[in-house]
Amino acid sequence: MDDIELHGSLVGQQGSRAALNTPVLVLDLDILDRNIAAMAALAKTHGVTLRPHAKTHKSVDIAKRQLAAGAVGLCCAKIGEAEVLADGGITGLLITSPVSAPAAIVRLAALAKRSTGLIATVDNPAVVARIAAALAEADASLDVMIDIDPGIRRTGVASPEAAVEVAEAIAASGNLRLRGVQYYCGMQQHIEDYAERRAAIVERTGYLESVLAALTDAGHAPEIVSGSGTGTHRIDLALGIFTEFQTGSYALMDKQYLDCDLIGDGSIAFAPSLAVDARVVSANHDALVTIDAGYKSLSTDGGVAVVTRGAPAETMFVFMGDEHAALIGPDIGSRLHAGDPVSLTVPHCDPTVNLYDHYHVVQGDTLVAIWPVSARGRAR
Repeated sequence: MDDIELHGSLVGQQGSRAALNTPVLVLDLDILDRNIAAMAALAKTHGVTLRPHAKTHKSVDIAKRQLAAGAVGLCCAKIGEAEVLADGGITGLLITSPVSAPAAIVRLAALAKRSTGLIATVDNPAVVARIAAALAEADASLDVMIDIDPGIRRTGVASPEAAVEVAEAIAASGNLRLRGVQYYCGMQQHIEDYAERRAAIVERTGYLESVLAALTDAGHAPEIVSGSGTGTHRIDLALGIFTEFQTGSYALMDKQYLDCDLIGDGSIAFAPSLAVDARVVSANHDALVTIDAGYKSLSTDGGVAVVTRGAPAETMFVFMGDEHAALIGPDIGSRLHAGDPVSLTVPHCDPTVNLYDHYHVVQGDTLVAIWPVSARGRAR
């Protein structure tokens, strides 16, 4: 049975969260909307446009709420995510990874004909030429941004001179229009100490300014400077270089970002709206109980989950295999019993969401909707 068959009848029933089959992905609607509104207001106050990253939530429903709050569009990690969101009526999509494989370029050209405001990123003159040829074949045109490597060596041009070379190739294409640059400092987002994170971003921003100067001197002044993230958004607002933010995790939040001092004063900027609800399946030891959420239910790249409901705050979480984890604490075996519910804040929201087919949307303890994780499995 799928989630709709299992839980559809629970929608609207007071207290129905407690009846959900576990493990289950849960989304608190009120917290989600507060997070969305807070980031939108912050961006508006500072004159920055907001194009949140959909790789975090992979959801048409959440994307629509972000657009309604003032976002100019959504970011997508890959062509597959963009296709799903476009089919769901989402406009203003920016594909943040360069599209270079031949089959993907053909799909990009087709998407350009039907997706209003689509933007792609490029970092290589030869790929620019291949995209231009595919667009000509499809009788389409496309806006693009130059991806700048911030030091990760993953994607992006590696020097100011390389950025100018790509800009010249775009200008010569005839069916591509340069809109600006993308600069995402992913390595710096999870530096927990605010001062250390700020120092790292100030240094990287200096390099970005050198690329912007080279493009401007060559006659390709960027209209849009797109980047930033949940971890550095306050720092980037103060530095004032970005015209557009790609923040994503703020809407859901996870342990990785909760461990970071995002503002600089130790306060929590955004609350976790995302959780995985689980249940105790065995409680036969004094200091340990077993729950039904393991490696198949939670991402493992961001540490471990944190128990937020149903067990003492000091409870330790330990993975115990594909289907199970242990909750460890003094006398926990006498405090929790088989069948008891617990709720977990996830280690890393993006890959955890990708493990599920649906969000179970709650207000308080009542299930109010079931939303598909629309772009799940559409990484290609």
